[in-house]
Amino acid sequence: MRQQPKIARPRLGVSGCLLGERVRFDGQHKRDPFLVDQLGQHVEWVSFCPELGIGLTVPRASIRLVGSANESRAMMGDTDLTDSLVGYALSQVERIEKLGLSGFVLKKNSPSCGMERVRVYSPQGPPSGRSQGIFARILQEKFPSLPVEEEGRLQDEALRENFVERVFAYNRLLFFFKENWTAGDLVTFHTRHKLQLLSHSPAHYRKLGKLVADAKAKERGEVQREYTRLFMEGLKVLASKGRNTNTLEHMAGYLKKQLQSEEKSELCEVIKQYRLGWVPLIVPLTLLQHYVRKFQIGYLQGQSYLEPNPRELMLRNHV
Repeated sequence: MRQQPKIARPRLGVSGCLLGERVRFDGQHKRDPFLVDQLGQHVEWVSFCPELGIGLTVPRASIRLVGSANESRAMMGDTDLTDSLVGYALSQVERIEKLGLSGFVLKKNSPSCGMERVRVYSPQGPPSGRSQGIFARILQEKFPSLPVEEEGRLQDEALRENFVERVFAYNRLLFFFKENWTAGDLVTFHTRHKLQLLSHSPAHYRKLGKLVADAKAKERGEVQREYTRLFMEGLKVLASKGRNTNTLEHMAGYLKKQLQSEEKSELCEVIKQYRLGWVPLIVPLTLLQHYVRKFQIGYLQGQSYLEPNPRELMLRNHV
């Protein structure tokens, strides 16, 4: 398999307060150490603040969603800011496209940026339900394949790993489709991601395989749109221990002629320990990578599953 091309680091949008910018209504920030100190070493952040974007000052009165979960307005006291926030969000669509963002991290509970579970109040005052922030809703409507998360959910190890994995996969996909690609190039790209897809969703793995096989007979734009949708939809499914175990065993099958009986037993035992939850995923993967390098197994050497994101982030080190 050919050497993978060098790809620029992912560029991500982010609610500015999470970077430490004092843009909140009370003049404070919500700096997130993981985003700034760890993930920030591997990505380029682009700051957004819808409330400043519509001309509000710091400090300012707080905004809240008023109405119902299905129909709410962004109110600052008696002032309705909904149309202004919608206008700002729509004005950023072209900018986001030009920036080529590979993901977005939003501020939880924000009436503008909250991805989900944002409190909605009744006109009389008490909470009446939950909804999305105005900017967050339009962002996800306009960019359905874009990896989007809020910082609160990223405290969950599985969600954090999944989000970062999707960011780097989407970045590779954007880079690929920027080039003058052919159906043959798509086969190569898809082949590199087969095991990664298999570990998330075998159903999407099969659908994508059929799409790639039929790519020559389809219009390029249609192939690109459908591949992007299915690729990102599949990766959004959390990789389970069972699917990871199946993928690890699938990889081990490529080594059955090279390994001695003691080595096979050791590898099987480590995979079993992972399945039982005794060791993290990085343990069987490290052993597999050792054998892949030692025996120069070309197909496996090119697999994104072995290292889908920077190892320094240690996202596969949790049990």
